[in-house]
Amino acid sequence: MRPLSPRSPLSIVTAVLLLAPLLASGDRWPELQTAQDAHLEAGLQREIESLGMARAVREKRLAAILVDITVLDEPRLAGVNEHEMMYAASLPKIAILLGAFQKAADEGKPVDPLSITMLTRMIRNSSNTAATTMLERTGFEYIAEVLTSARYKLYDEDGDGGLWVGKPYASEKAWKRDPLDNLSHAATAFQVARFYYLLESDRLVNPEASAQMREILADPAIEHKFVRGLEVTKSGSRIWRKSGTWRSYHADSALVERDGRRYIAVAMANDPDGENWLSELIVAMDDLIFDPENIARDGP
Repeated sequence: MRPLSPRSPLSIVTAVLLLAPLLASGDRWPELQTAQDAHLEAGLQREIESLGMARAVREKRLAAILVDITVLDEPRLAGVNEHEMMYAASLPKIAILLGAFQKAADEGKPVDPLSITMLTRMIRNSSNTAATTMLERTGFEYIAEVLTSARYKLYDEDGDGGLWVGKPYASEKAWKRDPLDNLSHAATAFQVARFYYLLESDRLVNPEASAQMREILADPAIEHKFVRGLEVTKSGSRIWRKSGTWRSYHADSALVERDGRRYIAVAMANDPDGENWLSELIVAMDDLIFDPENIARDGP
C-alpha cells in the first residue's frame, strides 16, 4: 500500500474540513504536554513502587498516565512511559469511533442509527465484527488522516507515535502498520489521554458529536480491569471507557467522575497478570485524585 500523500485530493479536502473549526474558534485549552505536575508525579511513582510494578516500568512493560481534570482548563498530569508505543489490542477502536463521527460531519449529516448501534457494540462489548465493519465503512486511509491531522495530532510520525489502527479486527492482512514500531493496533498512553481530554472539552468533531461519543463510551459491558477495580472499592463512579486484551497485552482507558472530581486514567501492560495489575493500579490512581493534598491544589 502506498504511503499517504499530502497532495492527494482526499488529504487536501480532509485537512481543510478538519482545520476549519479550529481556525474559527481558536484554542483556549492548554496542551497536556505542559500539564506535568510534580506532586501527582511523585504520588504515582510511589504507588507503583508500593504495588510492586516498578520493574515492569523500568522494562517498559507498563505505561500509565493520570490526568486530574476536575478543573477542566487546568489539568494536572502524571505518567510513566506515557510516550512509549505499545500494542493496545481493542483500545484503539476509539480511533474508529472518532473517524466515523468526523466523516459524518465532513459530509454534513448525522451518524445513521445502524452505525450508532455498531459503534456502541464496538465500544461497550468490544465487538471485533462491528469494529471491522465500521473501519471498512469509514476507511483506513481516512481514519489515518484524521489521527495525523493538524487538528487532532493523535498520531505523530515525527514524534512518539500515538493512536493507530492499521489492520481489521479480523484474520486479514494489515492495511498499514504504524510507521514507527510496525504495530497493527497501537497507542501511547499520552495520546489516549489526549483523546479523552479533547472529548471532555467538546473538541472531538463538535460538541454534539462529543456528547454522542461520550454516551457510547458510557455503561461498559465488560467488567474487568479498571471497571472491576472501581466497582469493588470506589462505588458510585461514573465511567466512560475502552479497554483491550490480546494474549499478555492488557490495556484500559477511562474518564472517571465521582463526588465532584473528574480524571482520565490510561494504562497498558505486557504481562500475563496485566489484567490484575490494572485493577489494582486504577484504585491507587483514584486515591491520588482524592488525596486531600491534591484536592487542596485545585486553586480558588
